[in-house]
Amino acid sequence: MLRHKGYTGHVEFDDEAGLFHGEVIDLRDVITFQGTSVDELEREFQDSVDDYLEFCEERGEEPDKPFSGHLMLRLSPHLHREVYTRARKEGKSLNQWISDRLEQTG
Repeated sequence: MLRHKGYTGHVEFDDEAGLFHGEVIDLRDVITFQGTSVDELEREFQDSVDDYLEFCEERGEEPDKPFSGHLMLRLSPHLHREVYTRARKEGKSLNQWISDRLEQTG
């Protein structure tokens, strides 16, 4: 993963084209970049993020920010009760219990 100014880039290698291509993954707007070497890829990623921020500034728009950490989650009433009960048994808040479980899967 690449990081620049709070943004994260995900990279894949296209063996047919012989180049790396990537996308900034933590925002709704689409920002892509590519390169044939690691150095070029990192430079292109940073340039793409910087260009995006400059473009937003020129248009007077607020750039899309990386995710805030707030997540709205809908569950069935049965699952909601089950998760809440498990969290209480472990002495945790519902948010902390869910966050801990998600971190375990990553």
